[in-house]
This record gives sequence, structure tokens and C-alpha cells, in this order.
Amino acid sequence: MFITHSAYSFRFGVLSTEQIIRLAEKHGCIPLVLAEINSTAGILPALQMANIPIQPAVDLREGAARKALLIPESPMGFQNLNEWLSKDQRDLKYLNLKEIRVVYPLKQAPKRRLYSNEWIGVEVSEQIKANNHKQFNRCIAWETLAFENVRDYNTHKLLRSIDKNTVLSNLNRFDYIAHDYMWKDKSVIESQFSQTLWSSSQYFIKSLPPWDQFLNRGPGSKNQKTYTGKADKDRALLKQLCYDALPKRYQYVNQNIKDRLKKELELITEKSFLSYFLINWDIIRYAQKENFFYVGRGSGANSIVAYLLNITNVDPVDLDLYFERFINLHRQSPPDFDIDFSWRDRPRITEYIFNRFSNTSLLGACNTFQHRSAIREIGKVFGLPKLEIDDLINKGIANNEDNIAKCIINYANRIKGLPNQMTIHSGGIVITNEPIQVFSSTFLPPKGFPTANFDMYTAEKLGIHKFDILGQRGVSKISECIDIIKKNYPKKSKLIDIHNIQKIKSDPASISLLQKGETLGCFYIESPAMRMLMKKLKTSNYLELVAASSIIRPGVAKSGMMREYIERHRFPKLRKNANPILTAIMPETYGIMVYQEDVIKVAHKYADLTLSEADILRRGMSGKYRSKEEIIALKKQFLINCKRKGYLASDYKEVWRQIESFAGYAFAKGHSASYALESLQSLYLKAHFPIEYMVATINNGGGFYKAEFYFHEAKQCGAKVEPPCVNEGELTTVIRPKNRIIIGTERISGIDVELCREIEAERKKNGAYSSLNNFINRLKKKTGKLTLDSLLLLIKSEAFRFTKRPKRDVLWDAYHQIRHKKEGESTLLIFENSPKSLALPKLENSELDDLYDQEELFGFSLSHPFRLFTGWQGKKSTSVKDWSSYIDNTIRTIGYVIAVKRNETEKGEFMQFGTFLEISGEIFNTVHFPNSIRNNIIRRNGVYLLHGYVRDDYGYLTLEVFDCNYCPRRPDSRYTDMKTQLPVN
Repeated sequence: MFITHSAYSFRFGVLSTEQIIRLAEKHGCIPLVLAEINSTAGILPALQMANIPIQPAVDLREGAARKALLIPESPMGFQNLNEWLSKDQRDLKYLNLKEIRVVYPLKQAPKRRLYSNEWIGVEVSEQIKANNHKQFNRCIAWETLAFENVRDYNTHKLLRSIDKNTVLSNLNRFDYIAHDYMWKDKSVIESQFSQTLWSSSQYFIKSLPPWDQFLNRGPGSKNQKTYTGKADKDRALLKQLCYDALPKRYQYVNQNIKDRLKKELELITEKSFLSYFLINWDIIRYAQKENFFYVGRGSGANSIVAYLLNITNVDPVDLDLYFERFINLHRQSPPDFDIDFSWRDRPRITEYIFNRFSNTSLLGACNTFQHRSAIREIGKVFGLPKLEIDDLINKGIANNEDNIAKCIINYANRIKGLPNQMTIHSGGIVITNEPIQVFSSTFLPPKGFPTANFDMYTAEKLGIHKFDILGQRGVSKISECIDIIKKNYPKKSKLIDIHNIQKIKSDPASISLLQKGETLGCFYIESPAMRMLMKKLKTSNYLELVAASSIIRPGVAKSGMMREYIERHRFPKLRKNANPILTAIMPETYGIMVYQEDVIKVAHKYADLTLSEADILRRGMSGKYRSKEEIIALKKQFLINCKRKGYLASDYKEVWRQIESFAGYAFAKGHSASYALESLQSLYLKAHFPIEYMVATINNGGGFYKAEFYFHEAKQCGAKVEPPCVNEGELTTVIRPKNRIIIGTERISGIDVELCREIEAERKKNGAYSSLNNFINRLKKKTGKLTLDSLLLLIKSEAFRFTKRPKRDVLWDAYHQIRHKKEGESTLLIFENSPKSLALPKLENSELDDLYDQEELFGFSLSHPFRLFTGWQGKKSTSVKDWSSYIDNTIRTIGYVIAVKRNETEKGEFMQFGTFLEISGEIFNTVHFPNSIRNNIIRRNGVYLLHGYVRDDYGYLTLEVFDCNYCPRRPDSRYTDMKTQLPVN
């Protein structure tokens, strides 16, 4: 019996499934027992890939020592194994052994008489001992095949060291297996065993049923078959829901709408997708009941059924969305629905799904070793200090590097790409018709929900289609902003209907911000690249924003068609240069592939590929399949068909080039439309409630930029930003009368968030704090979480400014009221209930000190950032508002860094794109080509003097920098100039 394990035996196995199959064929070691260690994670991928007989098993080990080999005799036995493993069990007495064979190592064999499903495995070196065993008739030969060469064995030891978090020299001998377990020819292995043991082993393995039919558990989807329990009821329910919703969604229901709905319902029924739609509807219904804001997107947004079920707010009829991208007769999988919820609401949605539906689990994902993590882990195993590991990661191997560094890089490259551990898919949930343990064991991550031990690729090949339930901070911003408006403006909030799509699409204030590119904080349209694109396109309505949302994706830019689209959009005369066939296929986008379904359109209508082939092409290029054989075959067919149709070779090869570079990064039009709608919803709130929207943005993790610039934007909108306050503030950032924003205590670096909650709860229960001493005494009774460090952080952040006393005086009082305990004793504070009044010396305090305190505590100062720097005062600077007068001329300007992005050119050189804040508050963008950054690279935040050329690209002005100089910081007197020496006692 030949036993092996793949790299899915995490941090133990070193061979990929492909390598194992190749070696088994090469050495004739067939059939093969694939025994993953304490898991079944690699079984399904192997069965899906294998062209040789593979017997699944679980290699039960403690450290490196094998305790038993568990071999299922049937799918039921496999399910029993998975259920046992899912309970994180390693004790065989809790395993349902029905239809499972147990093979013990000779040294671990029970002293009792073996049961009918129990055997003893014998290695080559154990044969003499086995011959004398009283149950020799239950002994079989087994050979473990783990390594192809010595390098594999060394890799195994390194992986075991990583798993045990120890240096290689300290690795316990019982935590790794011997180097003897090399792959070898079947004839060699057979010759080493006695005929009796070998024959027993062959009989044992041949008596097991074949597993090649295990994956074919009936045709079609393995998802929950019905929603109501009967397919006829599902069909009737879906039809009724859709027709009931027609008058609510459409003012006029014309024949086109009726025909589209009828066609969709027929195809959904024919493809057995009824339950998939109804389960999504059920989830949405619960969300609406709980008043959770959500956004539905994905290719399913191309569906009128999804629109009527409120899964999405995108009207496919109005947008003329391509029906065949949503569903067609040749499509095997249901359309994708990505449903985004607030990160705060998502856990409750997930909990509802698990409670509502049986056979539910989160979808797993396989985390692999990447370049940086591989070097870091191998470096740690070799005992290198962190700084040396960082140098290896960032700089690679120098010519004079020692052999240890070369060895680290060598073995880091060996483990790169190997599975490291199973983790959770970003949002996938699977709801199967049979228990998930039929296919795999599950594990419990910190989220506390069972998670399948397979990834989305394995699931899709099985016919298990995920439900994507995602947490998105853009949704959270909209949801919280509405809550703030309701709280602060009860009357105005009644006038806001964020779901009134037509009103939001045509809102003049929103369109004005869109045209000017003033979209900071707004979902998907706030990045420098997106604001640049919108200005170049002069985006002025929803449809143009839908196109821009997809054009910004890397595929369109990579294919060179972004610039072509901009030119044809801005200058209609240039549209005549387009390929007339492509223009007829895609008139809305001027003959340019912009959306994912354009690949299907072009492949089907231009190159005569079938819809099935076109969809395979689209899916393959978008990474849905890992195999490239189908793509190669489709490319060949594409080129043959185009040649047959008489196209010029240069034309159809260019079309293929665009498909190849574009498809993997494109959005479906329905997906882009969903994104654009969410962008407009966020823009609508910013246009009418800018301060409330910026506070919601800050409280939900911001977006593209750091929090500092959302506070800056709030100031630009008329807000006054104030430090935290134990009386007026809260854990999160809040708005108080007269547009005062109080920074949340959670933003104080190093603060105990639980303490912040206690401070707020105590104040709400018993009223405002009257003094520092009152605060201390009340928190003493309430909690033991108040430490000296936390108290000092609160004081330094000016959270006690309600006392009207200088900050340094309050700090002095805090020290005085606390009697320090001796080292080693409890760190909880001992408080003086009635502190003595002391005469204090005059403690000087400067505004600059406060600014540095703020930067230290919040990550930024509340004043203008320029005030912390020197060397820019008095320098001539051309204002951004005047740049249009200096096109292609050199200017000097001064800016504070907001964001820097580093890119690599086609030649492998580095360049930078910068976003800066001018002293007036205007934002501008820069480009730094390789020649510029060799001696002028932006390495840190701060103020820079910039020299460069003003460039105009379709009305979008940027500064092409050839020289930039960092302005030094003003001296921090908190550490360089002690104004008052505190007494020792």
C-alpha cells in the first residue's frame, strides 16, 4: 500500500497534488492512498485533478508520529470522518467507525483482538517483528512516500520548524519524519517486502471501492435544491413575487419588460436556479425587516428578477444590460450576487443565514506562502534577527552575501506558493443540499461559524455555488450618515429617501460635485485616479459614471483602450476610426470593450464562438478557472473563425490582444452600475450633509486616504474640529451644536477602548464629570481599567479641558493624586479621595507642544499641517487655481503629502504619483518619473517644495515634478527644551 500526503498537510507535506500524480505515474505506485494529516483539506482537489486511482484517507498523527491511518470505505465513511474531524477530535473512541477501516502502525497496535475493520501496517524494517505478531494475519505492507529528493526532506524540516515556531537547531526529533520516505519504483518497494505481506496489502487496497464516481453525486448544483420544499412551489412563489413587484418598480409596464421577465423566469426554472434566487430574496427580506442598508451587485445585477426581488437597485431594462451575461442555456453556474452590508450589520446577517438554513458553512480559502512571508518564516527558523530578515526581503541577496542568506532565499523560493493554512473566504457562504461533511471537514475560525476545508475553485467544480455576503465600509458610511441625520435633524431626515434612485441620479448638487471631481470620501470615486478620469471624461450623469467605474479597472488601461475611450467620448469625430463591426456590437461604448460581458459579445458576434465557449472564455480570463488549456483551445478557435470570416489578421489579432489584456480585470456592467449607484448615494449625502457624511466616513475607517484628510475636508465644509472630551465626546467621533466635531476617544493612540466605553457609560448614567478628582473617584468605583498611562493619555489629548485649567496643571494633579505601587505589584491605580492642595510653579505651555501632542496621539495635528514645518515660509508658490496659465511651463509650488503611490514602469524602473494639499486647502496631483525620483524620492509625510511642469491631459492638470525638497520639522521643545524641572519628591 502506497501512502502519501500533499502540501495540504499544512506545514508538513511538501509536494503539490500535480507533483504527486506525476510521481505516482512515473514510479508505478498506483493505486495511491492520499492521507492528509489530521485533515481532509487536500482530498477534493486531488480527486478532481487525478487521472489515476486515488484512495482518500486521514493520517492521524501526533507531532510526526502516526497513530492510525483512517480509510473510508464509502462516501458514508468519508462523511463520518469529516464529522469527527469537524469536532476537532483526535480521540478514536469518539469516531463513528461505520464504513471506515483503521490501520495501526505496528508499534501502536492494540493488545486486544482486532475488529473486522482493523489492520496493522508494517514498514520494511518491521517485518521480522511482524512475523512473530500473534495477529500476523491482520498485517499488511505499507510504504510512506513523502519526498522526491533531499531538498524536499530539508523543506519538510523547515516547515515543521515554522509550525512549531522554533529555530531549526531546536526542532524536536519527534516533530518531523525520517529522510527514508523517498519516492521509489513500485518494483523496488515490492522486492523489499515478503510475498505474504505484499499480497495482503494488495488484497486490502483492491477491496476498497473506486472513488472516481464520488464527485458525480447527481447532475447539476449541489446547493440546497428547493426553498419551499418543492420545485413547483418555488416556481410559483418566484413568479408571484416578481409580478407583485412590477407596479412598484415600474410606472409603466410595457411589453419589453414583460417579455424580459418571462424569458428570465423560464431560464431560471430550466437551469434549476429557483432556490438560489429565493434564498437571496429571503436574506434581503430579513435585511429590510431589520432596516439594514445594503447594496446588491455582481453579474446578477443584470437581472430583472433580481431587480424585482430588491436584491439589486439596478434596472436592467433602463440600462439595456446584456441578458446573456446574466444567464444563458449554456451557463452551468448561477449568476453572482455580491450583497454588501455594513461591517457592523454583517455578523447579524451571517448569524441569520446559519439559523435559517440547514447545511450551511462559510467558504474556506487556502492561504499560501508568498515571497515576503516565505523569507520571513525561513529567516526566523535560521535564527536571523528581524532587521536582517527585513533587509533580505527588501534588498535581496548581495554579491558578497553569506551562505546562510543564500540558503534562506533558496528555501523561501521552495515553499513559495505552498499552502500555509486554511482561512476564510472574504464573504462566501455555502448552503448545500446534503451536510457539508459529505464533501469536507470544517474548522472553526475566530468568527465562530463552521468553515469548509475547501476553496471557491474546488466548490465550483463540485457544483457548490456560494452566496457572497460582504462587509463594506462604503455601505457603513451611508448607513451611519443617515443615522446621524435622523438624530441631529429629525424633521429633515424625513425628506431623505436614499432609495429614491431617480431623485439621486438627477440631483443637481450631486452632479455639480461630480463634474468638479469634489468626491473625497465618496465610495469608489475618491481616489486620485478616479477623480482624474472623471475630469477627463467630464462625467456629468449616472450612465457616464457607470462607464467610468469600469474603465478605471486595470484591464481597460492595460489594453490601451482607456485613452481611446476618452478620445472618442470627448471628440465624436474620432469615433469613425473605430472598427465598424465592433461599433455595431458595442455602440454605447464606441466599439470599445469596457464591461466584462463585452468579451462574450465580441467572442460570440465577432468571432462566432458559441455562447458557451464565450462564457468559458470570460470566466477563464477572470480567474474563475485555474487551468489554461481551455483558453488556449478557445484562442485557436477564435483565430480560425476570424480568418474564415475574412477579417484582416492585424484586426482580429488586435481584438484578441484586447480581450486577453482586458477580461481578467473588467466589471460586469450590472456590477459597475451598482457601484456607480452607491457612489451617487454617498455623493448625495455629501452634497447635502457634508459634515455628517465626513464624520460617518471617519467612524468607518475612512477610505482611500488617512483620517487626517477627512477631518481636513470636514473643516473645508465648515466644521470646527476639537479634541476628545470626557464630557461632550464619545467613543466614536460625534457632531455637537454649531458644527463642532469632537474626536472620538477611540482615536487616541494607545488608549484602552474598553475604558473609553466605561467612561461614556458612567457619564450617561450619572451625569457629567465635574473635575479630574470626580472623574477618578467615579471610574474607581465603576472599573479597574483606569491606569496611570490611560489617564495621562486622556489629559494630554485635552479630554479634561472642561476644567478650564492648563493641560500641564492637570497632568501635575494626576501625578499627585496617584500613589505609585512598588514594582511587581498590581498596576491598578490607588487613588486619594481628598487630595491635598499644593501650590504649583507656573508651568509654561506652547501651542507647538500641543500640536506635537496631537500628532503623537491622533496621527495628525488639529491645526494646519504646515505649522509643524519650516523652510517654506516666504517661498514663492504658484497657487493651484492659477495653474491653467502655466501649461507646459515650470512653476514652484508647496504641498503637504496626502498620499503617494509607487508604480513600476515597463522597463522595471520606479516612479511615483503624489497627492498633495496646498496651504490654501486645495488638493493637487503630481507625477514623478524615474529620472526625477533618483535624487528626489518622497520617503515620508511632510511639506515639500516642488518644481515641475504643469501638464494638461484633457483638462486635468497635474504637476510633472523634476525637483522636490523636504522641508524640515520645527524643533519639538517637549524633548529639547524642558521649561520647568519637576521636583523629585
